[in-house]
Amino acid sequence: MESNRQIEGEELPESRPGASYLGRHALRDQDALWAEFLAMALTVVDSLAKSIEVLCDRRLDAVPEVKNLERDSDLAEVRIEQECLRIFALFEPVASDLRRMATILKINRDWERIADLAVRVAQRAGKLARTPDGVPVPEQLKAMARDSIAQVNSTYEALDASDAIRARAVIDGDRTINKHYQHLRRELKESLRRRADRLDEWLRLLSIARNLERIGDHAVGIAQTIVYMEEGIIIRHKNVLKTPDE
Repeated sequence: MESNRQIEGEELPESRPGASYLGRHALRDQDALWAEFLAMALTVVDSLAKSIEVLCDRRLDAVPEVKNLERDSDLAEVRIEQECLRIFALFEPVASDLRRMATILKINRDWERIADLAVRVAQRAGKLARTPDGVPVPEQLKAMARDSIAQVNSTYEALDASDAIRARAVIDGDRTINKHYQHLRRELKESLRRRADRLDEWLRLLSIARNLERIGDHAVGIAQTIVYMEEGIIIRHKNVLKTPDE
């Protein structure tokens, strides 16, 4: 797939006659920042995958790993934002380079929030797993968790490939996550009415479902921004899920 700097018939600055040293230096800095940004996003995907293992497979040993990855994501988020602002100040990127830098600045925080939510899922799932004779994790919640990591992984792949079509598929796929959440809310509220003595456990399960639903929302926000980066259109708050050729 062509680099996003070649959208709309743009020439790469290196190929332009008389390209300045400053222009070449700007591209190197932007490419280095993009690589670091993708690495941070992949760390977040790994963190969420481990938290899902805690929930679905009772992998208690993964809880500290999720926490450590979240701390790494916190540090990376601040470093990436600072570098992005430095590039804006020094080089004043334009056209598709501007969209790429704006994308980093906008969704950097979304990735960090997914890492935060992954920790919450892991912590609550860990407490459930340690509870003697605890209530079983509903199969619907496990399905929601697996769909959530699939969504986030697809979001990363769309970002890595700068693929607006994949990003639109992520947006569309959020409906499945929402259906899981609505069903689980009803199921867990009914369980709470029948077994109020297990209040803490029902509330932990409900909290996990809510955190997974929020993770899906962040994935949608990232996907919408990928569409903006590639197509230059803002689809937030609009029902624009079709590809340009449809």
